[in-house]
Amino acid sequence: MLPSISVNSPVQGNGVLNSRDAARHTAGAKRYKYLRRLFRFRQMDFEFAAWQMLYLFTSPQRVYRNFHYRKQTKDQWARDDPAFLVLLSIWLCVSTIGFGFVLDMGFFETIKLLLWVVFIDCVGVGLLISTLMWFISNKYLVKRQSRDYDVEWGYAFDVHLNAFYPLLVILHFIQLFFINHVILTDTFIGYFVGNTLWLVAVGYYIYVTFLGYSALPFLKNTVILLYPFAPLILLYGLSLALGWNFTHTLCSFYKYRVK
Repeated sequence: MLPSISVNSPVQGNGVLNSRDAARHTAGAKRYKYLRRLFRFRQMDFEFAAWQMLYLFTSPQRVYRNFHYRKQTKDQWARDDPAFLVLLSIWLCVSTIGFGFVLDMGFFETIKLLLWVVFIDCVGVGLLISTLMWFISNKYLVKRQSRDYDVEWGYAFDVHLNAFYPLLVILHFIQLFFINHVILTDTFIGYFVGNTLWLVAVGYYIYVTFLGYSALPFLKNTVILLYPFAPLILLYGLSLALGWNFTHTLCSFYKYRVK
């Protein structure tokens, strides 16, 4: 059952503030609580975070149903437990080290690649995408009768993390087993396999992002978040016709970074 929304009054029947202003007043406290728990591993529910990671592949809708439950019980959409972020960071570090090994990088080159991937590709790009989606959704997607509500920035960041995880596993883990012997062989099969993995990974990112914002009952027209599928499929077909190997480009970029 979705959380009910009152648009006529900023206060719910039980006296709890239900307006955008109330959310802003508590945002700082929620952020402080989240960051503080980053250093308290015993308070993190890693089992539940691992469950979410599994279902992001098999049934991502179930993950967002839990976000509804959190809103009803804790009055916030965003995660209050950083366990998912911690596990994602571990996945990112391990898979990047694996990438360095597959590309025959030295120890210091691998460390440099790891720093680039973690702080630029994951954190930097993640903050940029989350902020952009937070702004767009609040500016253009909130229903007119629901103007007392807004998308939490923390929730926008969670949606990005949810969508980023399958992409990470496909491109930074599964792909590793095919890079040297299949994908980088400079054949049609090579760039067909590599580019198909990219299609699936980016497609997953788009779909999971769509599910995240469509789960919010006060947003409208979230179907537009699926529109990037059209240029994605067009780019995929064009890449096969031109023999453009996305993975070869990524590997060349990674090697250029660590020079």
